[in-house]
Amino acid sequence: MEKFPLKTALTIAGSDPTGGAGLQADLKTFKAMGVYGLSVPSVLTAQNTEGVYSIREIPADFFTAQIDTLLKDIRPDALKTGMLYSPEIVDIIAGKIREYSLRNIVVDPVTVSSTGVMLVRDGVLDAVKKVLFPLARVITPNIYEASVLTGMDIKDDKDIREAMVKLRDFGSETVVLTGGHMEEKAVDILFDGNDFLYIESVKLEGEFHGTGCVFASVITACLALGHDIRESFIRAKEFVENAIKSSVSLGAGMKILNY
Repeated sequence: MEKFPLKTALTIAGSDPTGGAGLQADLKTFKAMGVYGLSVPSVLTAQNTEGVYSIREIPADFFTAQIDTLLKDIRPDALKTGMLYSPEIVDIIAGKIREYSLRNIVVDPVTVSSTGVMLVRDGVLDAVKKVLFPLARVITPNIYEASVLTGMDIKDDKDIREAMVKLRDFGSETVVLTGGHMEEKAVDILFDGNDFLYIESVKLEGEFHGTGCVFASVITACLALGHDIRESFIRAKEFVENAIKSSVSLGAGMKILNY
């Protein structure tokens, strides 16, 4: 049988019924980037544009069965992780990355929703730092997540640089920090161990759902397509900015990116 011609990317993330974040947004982004999307839900949520109202764990044995059944048949060109609710799930993913020799790993260390609901159980971030970051080509925390992961109070550019150095010391090849704000600018920063690359854009008014998920998904898709990390970062910044500009209000809460 002829090999499927498209590049593939796998998302392991939470399910978001609005499609604005989580694995639904990842799949939509992969499609927009010309990559075939695969998905394994790590947790289920009951949420809308106004907030997250309930979280339901997926049993570890069934989660493992999903991954094994998929990866025995299809090996993705890149893998992105999003919301991982329990330390057990984190350990399973790390084990499967090694078992199946998966590459181009992008870890988005989701901790809290835009409306302030905790999206992880105790011990998850420690597990992510210990077992997933060392396997990652790219990690994509936002300012809040960087602060939690490093234990730092990040107030200015000096703090940002120090935090990014600490984050990279956990083992990933590259750190991308999203959601930085300097005056009226929205700033995203890449650190590869040698240089810092800043990309600024005008901060747009409003609350937008799923920007971090989409940013990391574009990077994942670009790595699957063979782009280097810097090019992937630049494309992600442009993609999310355009998606924010064309965002839509489908519900009573945050706007959903449109692309």
